[in-house]
Formats: sequence, C-alpha cells, structure tokens
Amino acid sequence: MLRWRAGYESLSEGTPMKTIVILGSTGSIGTSTLDIVDWFPEEFRVAGLTAGSNDEKLEDQIRRFKPRVVALSDASAAARLRQRCAGLPVEILAGQEGLIQVASAPEAELVISAIVGGAGLVPTLAAIRSRKQIALANKEPMVMAGKLMQDEARRHGVRIFPVDSEHSAIFQSLEGHRKEDVRRLILTASGGALWTLSREELQDVTPERALQHPNWKMGAKITIDSATLMNKGLEVVEARWLFDIPESQIEVMIHRESIIHSLVEYEDRSMIAQLGLPDMRTPISYAMRYPGRMQLDLPSLDLTEIAKLTFCDSRGIAMFVVARQKAEVQGTNFEICGASPQLRRVFERLFEPGRLSVPPKRAMGAMVSRSGSMPSGSLGRAGGARAAEAVTRHRVPARR
Repeated sequence: MLRWRAGYESLSEGTPMKTIVILGSTGSIGTSTLDIVDWFPEEFRVAGLTAGSNDEKLEDQIRRFKPRVVALSDASAAARLRQRCAGLPVEILAGQEGLIQVASAPEAELVISAIVGGAGLVPTLAAIRSRKQIALANKEPMVMAGKLMQDEARRHGVRIFPVDSEHSAIFQSLEGHRKEDVRRLILTASGGALWTLSREELQDVTPERALQHPNWKMGAKITIDSATLMNKGLEVVEARWLFDIPESQIEVMIHRESIIHSLVEYEDRSMIAQLGLPDMRTPISYAMRYPGRMQLDLPSLDLTEIAKLTFCDSRGIAMFVVARQKAEVQGTNFEICGASPQLRRVFERLFEPGRLSVPPKRAMGAMVSRSGSMPSGSLGRAGGARAAEAVTRHRVPARR
C-alpha cells in the first residue's frame, strides 16, 4: 500500500540551517527563491548559484548572498564576472561542466532546479546522483527524461519536490492519502494571454501581447508557453512522471482566475484542492521547508472579494491530445520544448509580423507532433542530452 506522507512536522528553534544551490538564480524562480532566503536568513545558506549569461545580475547575487561557487553557461560572461569579482571568496566556473560542479556541491542539501528549458536536465541529474534533494521548478527535465529522473531519484534515495504551482497543488492535495484511492488529477490552466482572442485576432498577435499574462509574473519563455498552451501540454507529461499516475487519469481545466491551482479527485468522488493568490513564492517555500510551512508576508486570499470563479473544458485542444500520446511513450521523451534555445527562436519566428498564419494552439500542436523518443539510457550522459537537442533542432520546421 502506497501512501503519500501525511501532515507536517513543526520546525523547532534548533533546526539546523539548510544549505541550498539554485540552478538558474537570475530568472524569475531563482530571484523569488532568493527573496525567501532573504526573509529567512537563519534557515537557509546559499552554497552555489548558476546563470546563463546574465553576469551583472549574478554579480549582485554573489555580493549579497556570498555563495562559495557559481557558474555561467556563457564562458565570456564568466570571464567578465571573474574580472569584476577578483578578490571575492567565490569560485567562478563556466559551461555545462561548471553547472554540473555547482549542482553537485558537496555541502548542498537542496538543489532548486530552475534553469529554463532542456539545459536544466544534465545539471539536475548530476544533483540527483550526488544525493541532493530536488525542488523542481523546471518542467522540461521531467518531460524529456521523466523515467530516468525518477529511476535515478529512487536509486539515490532522493525526493523530488514540485515547485510548479499546479504540481505543488497536486502534491499538497495528495498528502496523507493512498495512491490507489486517486481517481484523477485535474490541472488548472489560466489560458494565458491569448485565450480570449478570436481566430482572426490571433493572426496579428505580437510578442508584447503574448507576454501579458493576466495573473502570473513569470519569465518570457514560460509566459509564451502559457499563451500558446504549450506549457499545459508539458505539465500533463510532468504530472504523469512526478506522481506515477497514468495519463488517462490526468485532465486539464481552464480556470482563468488562477486561484484554484489544481485538484485531486478520489474514488469516493470527493475533491481536494489547493487555493491561493498567484505568487510563486508560496510553492517555492513549501518545497524549501517541506514538510513545514513558512510564515510568508504575502496577501491572503479573500474569496468574498474574488466572488466568482470560472471554469471551462480544455478537451479538443490539439496540444493536450499530443501531450497525452507522448506521456505514455516508453523510455525518454524529447519534445521540441526540450531544446529551449531553438524553441525560443521558433517562437520568435512564429510571432514575427505576418508570419503567424495559424492560431498558436494549432501551431504548437503541429510542432509537438514532430517530436520523438529515444532510449532512456542514452541520456545518462551529457552527450546524450545534447544529441536529443540536436535531433530536436533537426525536426523543427525550416524558416520560410
């Protein structure tokens, strides 16, 4: 009998400080995580940080949080940072090997995985193999290699705590209940910035319009993913692997207000949901202090002020149909979303003036249908992940 862990234990005043690493510290999840570290300096110490190429923001974080080691994917940015941080007690690394070293920092207990796109897979696997607990904010590693991720986590005694608001809500709603009693998981979706537009209006969508999410403040890639509904397709696959639930028991419901973050229905037809105002620091904090909760200085949800919550069906959207097919592929999935730099270029092409000739929902569904799978063993090494990304790039339609 499998039962999700119940309740939470109060943290005593003598609770030791937790040492963390943040992969992707300059993005929206990374900066929100550092907000929490700043609010609770007696509970968390930052051992390592990584970024892509934003050396200026990473420098500010180094001076403020004093990590022992940092890494930038971009070697030129790392070189600039070394010059400006000369004399500071910090080791500055570069490239994927640098990311892996930071993810495997021996003193770290918890690694927050927030690197955008498929670039987060290899460092996150390195952290798992170094027996670090994982707070997973980046869904692409689980989409690309969910079986491998979970196999490695079990092999090394690692727990993966979801940070995505929807998956954190599912995680919280499963606490204390038996897996065999679950009838279905229901992920909610805001619909993103373009949901209310007509087919005609979608023809002239600009990047600026697609980046205007009605509820959440997020990075550019995930905001665009939300606008196209690519994000929800990824979340279906992520939920399948995170919770070991068949795709046939995972549904998506459009909920524009983003107040109910997700629900679990049990065999007795009762439903348990997690509600709250949209703020990523809530699920981040839960993953960081699990099984305890933090006293966050955030606004409370006032349902009398909200007054009305709306819902509609998501069935028939091509993205979810394709995602369901991919969720059951054996081995390792590598969706087009896995190659994040290429995906961003594809999005840029789609949103160039006059280039978007079909509604984004259909465009993304067509693109995902070009993805494939490869044996999970091939992603055991960094080269395998790069090979998957190369194949993905080959499958992306050529610019016309």
